[in-house]
Amino acid sequence: MFSVAFQTLGCKLNQVETESVVSAFQAQGFRVVGWGEPADLFIINTCTVTSKAEQKARRVIRRALKEPPAACLIATGCYAQLEGPALRSLGSPGRVLVVPGDQKDRLLDLPGFLADTACASADLPLLVDQWLRDHLALDSPIARTLDPPWPSSPVVPSPRFRFDVQDFAFHSRAFLKIQDGCDHICAYCRVRLARGKSQSLEKEVVLQRLRELENRGYTEAVLTGINLNLYRDLSGDGAKDPSEIPSMDLSGLLTYLLRGTDKIALRISSTEPEGITADFARIAAHRRIRPHFHISVQSGSDRILALMRRGYTARRLEEGIRLLRSVKGDPFLACDIIAGFPGETEEDFEATYDLCERIGFAWIHAFPFSPRPGTEAETMTPRVPERIAVQRVDRLITLARRLRGEYLDRWVGREVWATSEASHPLKNSNRTLAVSENYLKLIIPSTSPIPPGTELRCRIIEPIPLVQDPLGEDESAADGIASLIE
Repeated sequence: MFSVAFQTLGCKLNQVETESVVSAFQAQGFRVVGWGEPADLFIINTCTVTSKAEQKARRVIRRALKEPPAACLIATGCYAQLEGPALRSLGSPGRVLVVPGDQKDRLLDLPGFLADTACASADLPLLVDQWLRDHLALDSPIARTLDPPWPSSPVVPSPRFRFDVQDFAFHSRAFLKIQDGCDHICAYCRVRLARGKSQSLEKEVVLQRLRELENRGYTEAVLTGINLNLYRDLSGDGAKDPSEIPSMDLSGLLTYLLRGTDKIALRISSTEPEGITADFARIAAHRRIRPHFHISVQSGSDRILALMRRGYTARRLEEGIRLLRSVKGDPFLACDIIAGFPGETEEDFEATYDLCERIGFAWIHAFPFSPRPGTEAETMTPRVPERIAVQRVDRLITLARRLRGEYLDRWVGREVWATSEASHPLKNSNRTLAVSENYLKLIIPSTSPIPPGTELRCRIIEPIPLVQDPLGEDESAADGIASLIE
């Protein structure tokens, strides 16, 4: 059997989609190897959220192309959706094969074809190329335009939701895709051009998949999507007239899932400020909703938020934060911030900085503005000099380090639930890396190995000084040391 290596860039939605393709290859007996190891087939799931993400994709592809000439490489994902020809040009003809992101689910069928076809590894590129030509739609339903003609119904029996994973190769916690695409028109965002209009997975199917994960022993499922706050179930429970169909939003779905399961905890991968409502806070108070919320903030200046077309104000964000803390105590709050958006003045940036400091985020993912092709912000002026944007990011990183330390200090001595991930990479040590309910990465010493996915009760005993930048590409650094509670 051929060997296959996978690389995933970008969001958690990309991660769960990759995991599903991995499962399909493993089910057919293919050997999955680590990226960087010799392989017959390389599959990279790309991201287009920033120019840096695209640069990384090109760098990863070029490195993989240095493998033996017979190696076959497939690029898919959002970058491949929008810039397929550019990716193909990275290698000689036929070396880089492109599967547009909206047809990524076709990769789930490739392992079965390869398993039924006996060929030498040297013939693999031509074989896969021909199979893709036969199976990819010529008229991709996602066009590169600001207002494409997608189907109007948010709930469609879509290939987007074929990515159903039962056994995860790269994660100890389960991930469940419930939504895809976005209807918003944020001035800076290119992802909606790649992913299309919002679509949601019917609540009955979500519950069925969640129950299957619970029955397989998973203690936590991360609900993923491009914009979870756009989740809508319009299945209607038998209603014939579309106008009579009640709409179930994310809060309603969470209530439905908690009632339909027994023990599995739910983690929300991300949320928008306007999605933090009284109804959302009410259900977030449930003990099985993890106290961890990643919020797409982007700016603390109302003027810049309006230019970004974000649809909320700094005051609305702070009201949402107060709601979350009123029901969750001291949850782990993370945010995304774009520094140097066109027209951002020093006053605008100070408003953002002050907002982050006032709220006390435990994690700030700050990055400089990156003009994305096809977006409104690509041509907006005045452009903030790159040097100033980087300086602003540096200030936010310094703030993030301090706020992270303050959050950790508040949790020293407190008990938390955590899910074991894997053995810690330190040699000759019985240490386990685990993720706490409030998203702290903990090193737990133990006298014997702890299987991944085990739910543990532990006490945080010591924070770990920040050696590696938590805002960088590698997020593997641990936050603290914890002891098991027997």
